[in-house]
Amino acid sequence: MEIRTILWPTDLSKNSIKAAKHVESLAEKYQAKVVVLYVGVDLMSHFGAYSYPDEAHVKHFQEFEMKNARKRLEEVCEKNLKACPAFEMRLVQGDPAAEILKMARQTADMIVLTSHGRGAEDLDQRSPEFGSVARRVLGSSPVPVHLVNPFGD
Repeated sequence: MEIRTILWPTDLSKNSIKAAKHVESLAEKYQAKVVVLYVGVDLMSHFGAYSYPDEAHVKHFQEFEMKNARKRLEEVCEKNLKACPAFEMRLVQGDPAAEILKMARQTADMIVLTSHGRGAEDLDQRSPEFGSVARRVLGSSPVPVHLVNPFGD
């Protein structure tokens, strides 16, 4: 199997950043390009039935989120992906698992992600279950998934 492109979805949580050293190592080993994916929250799917916040407020927040996510991704990539032959950042909005799987079908030969992301930031012990996004990606991925346990370091 040839690995030319590695997809690294990150929610920028401390757990998800722990996959960076795996991404860097695999990219260096395979001389693969890395696509770093951030999926912003699609707030309209949460507030669609309510009159507030209106679409303009939601759009303003989403623009704010994506601007800050881009800045943070640039910092993370600069610090953690120095040995990668090439990387690109993609920022989208929507359902995280659906967007990860969509991007995997379009561009990836492998996905690297942590078993727990933002929702497990404060866990003190290993959870026997994967996070919901990891579980959905593992169950439907069209490419191999390298799953990183963020509690193992």
